[in-house]
Amino acid sequence: MPRSQQPTPRFDPLTVPKASDVLAAEVRERILSGEFGEGLALPPERQLVEQTGLSRATVREALRVLEVEGLLEIRPGRGGGAFVHRPGRESLANTVRLVIRGQRIRPAALHETREAIEPTCAALAARRRTDLDLAELDAAHAELVGTGDDVQRFLRANVRWHTAVAKASANELLIGFMSALAQSIHAATDLEQFMDADIREVTARAHARITEAIRAGDEAAAARRMTRHVCGFARASAEVDSRTSLPSKLP
Repeated sequence: MPRSQQPTPRFDPLTVPKASDVLAAEVRERILSGEFGEGLALPPERQLVEQTGLSRATVREALRVLEVEGLLEIRPGRGGGAFVHRPGRESLANTVRLVIRGQRIRPAALHETREAIEPTCAALAARRRTDLDLAELDAAHAELVGTGDDVQRFLRANVRWHTAVAKASANELLIGFMSALAQSIHAATDLEQFMDADIREVTARAHARITEAIRAGDEAAAARRMTRHVCGFARASAEVDSRTSLPSKLP
């Protein structure tokens, strides 16, 4: 085919990333890869400008992005600067809580997720629990039993106990998810409507049975008892939310 009759090449539009995004991506990768360790101070802003050839505004924008992501801690004043902060389970918990609130996740979806996660947490806790884990479970349970008629204190102790089960699983992802779920369910549900003395007593007994299975290293029993407990709680919560009659007890 003659050159004059050949089709003219076409190109799709190209998206050129912002310089600040490129710098943020490089620093992010070096933090997550472990090259930049926890607490490492990045070069001062003036040196970053010189080393990268970018403007001061671009460097500042990149640092702000990483600060929002929780990968840098910006400290003002003498001795301040940008310091590496590697994400931990608290970062995961905060992100999950933001998603739950920002997306207005339905309470039913929160309970479904909890039903999927907590029995696994209990089984892993039975396999991996340490003496410190058992001590925390016992302390959380003692606090729950000793709350008397203070429902809010009971609910806080309840969150503490469920979080302690997740921590005993020694799985960082499960710990982060459970921390966010427990607090979000607490905040999203009008729990005081059905947390009477009988319900609190039944809840305490369920916790004691699950703790017993975890202490004994019985994974199957721990998972089974936790399933019964959280599924019963979800049913009771759903009945409260729909303003139907309340159950006489939780499993």
